[in-house]
Amino acid sequence: MDITVVSDTHGDFETLYEIVRRNESSDLFIHLGDGEHEFYDVQSAFFSKAFIFIKGNNDWGDYPQNLVTELGGKKFYLCHGHRFDRSRLKEFLSATAVTNGCDTALFGHTHVPLNETVNGVLLFNPGSASLPRGGNPPTYGKISIDANGNINARHMIIDF
Repeated sequence: MDITVVSDTHGDFETLYEIVRRNESSDLFIHLGDGEHEFYDVQSAFFSKAFIFIKGNNDWGDYPQNLVTELGGKKFYLCHGHRFDRSRLKEFLSATAVTNGCDTALFGHTHVPLNETVNGVLLFNPGSASLPRGGNPPTYGKISIDANGNINARHMIIDF
């Protein structure tokens, strides 16, 4: 299974559209919040593709604030991340994932890429596709799950 993960596009339709266009072979596109308007438009443009949207702190539509879902035989906890204390984000997020029986937690909000295992849970933040912080370039994420359930998560630098 091939998944493209994006967060924090904050109104940047062109960048989100280009990410989806360049990754059309992905089985699923996940947007982790703060971009509902461009998400809706891009989802409409690629109506045959599978999309999930998680509501961020700057979104107002009727989307889930968090979601537990099985992808490629693995359980994922999805959220934007704004409801967690930033000073202990990794600990709270990994504990929440474990409580929900999840192997992986995907989140955004910080605009900073992260790919780290904490307490046995893969924590992955794709960074921000449009407004990166911490001196990072704009990024999104690619997650592959092979037939044996092995997860490979990596950041992709946006250079277009």
